[in-house]
Amino acid sequence: MNYLTNEQRRFPMKRFLVLVCIFVGVIAVTSAIAGPPAGLSDMEKLGRHLYKDKNLSFNGTQSCQNCHHPFAGFADRANLINPYDNVVSTGADGVSKGGRNAPTSAYAGYSPLLSLFGGEWVGGMFWDGRATGSVLGDPLAEQAQGPPLNPVEMAMPSKDAIIDVIRNSFYANLFIRVFGTTAFDNVDLAYDNFGRAVASYERSTEVTKFSSKYDVARNQFTPAEERGLALFETNCSSCHSTTNEFGAKAALFTNYKYANIGAPANPLVPVDPDLGLGPIVGDTAQDGKFKVPTLRNIVVTPPYTHNGYFPTLPEMVAFINNSSGFKPEVGRNIDIRVGNLGLSNEEIDDIVSFLMTLTDDY
Repeated sequence: MNYLTNEQRRFPMKRFLVLVCIFVGVIAVTSAIAGPPAGLSDMEKLGRHLYKDKNLSFNGTQSCQNCHHPFAGFADRANLINPYDNVVSTGADGVSKGGRNAPTSAYAGYSPLLSLFGGEWVGGMFWDGRATGSVLGDPLAEQAQGPPLNPVEMAMPSKDAIIDVIRNSFYANLFIRVFGTTAFDNVDLAYDNFGRAVASYERSTEVTKFSSKYDVARNQFTPAEERGLALFETNCSSCHSTTNEFGAKAALFTNYKYANIGAPANPLVPVDPDLGLGPIVGDTAQDGKFKVPTLRNIVVTPPYTHNGYFPTLPEMVAFINNSSGFKPEVGRNIDIRVGNLGLSNEEIDDIVSFLMTLTDDY
């Protein structure tokens, strides 16, 4: 397989997409057979109901799960089906488009509060870290509060409207059981608890599984997967860490820091330029930097980068290897570790083979 670096050379990689379809089919069948994991706490069960409830959108057509679906590694199914044209998510109105590619909601719960550590920003939620965690003490809970009120996403008119839906839902008694008999008395507090419950579900074993081949069958790696792991640890693990951190029981394949890898602007996303973290922290030295994503389930969460510029994983890895010929969306503060790795096409293939071992439900 040849990897091309010019902007004009974005071509379908049929072999890779066929493999993705096989992976998705296996995940779908496995999930359908297994059903929800036993032993979810009441808080996690409540969060599951909230996560799946389309009535929490203004017209009853969209839930959190629409853009973060288990069959797509808890990212957007529409993006997985057609990562060339569906690079961002469509809102509940069926027309509005988000400004960034929907990341997976799995493995997000380990991200710490946004803070400056050793001269680098770490943590927070969203690509730009704007859900800092400073309000609720939990970035993931704050992130969950964003989409229902976002006019281009679920577009609910107010917190009151959201809490009214929950109060009249079939799971209202569960909300009361978790948060007490006065759970609906204060709308602001109830909405904070909505965020906490969704975050609890996203941290549950139904979403954050650690069930990939890497986790459960590393001794069955193929030669290509073994070579890919060795290459990954040499070239990629400084950002996508392979050590257990942030209290996780296994590697998260992210350091939750921020980087500008020099990704091009995507003509399908009318945000030019997207400055990422910079405006959030008020520091132009952070312009163009976006949160380093986990690589778990990466094969089933295309397209890639904050704006979905790269539709396939081989193209993404090829860009990380050699970014020449691409014009960065933000041409300053670029991470010099990216774009000049000197890998061969065969080595890129091996890294992709390894990354395919990070898909859950093996």
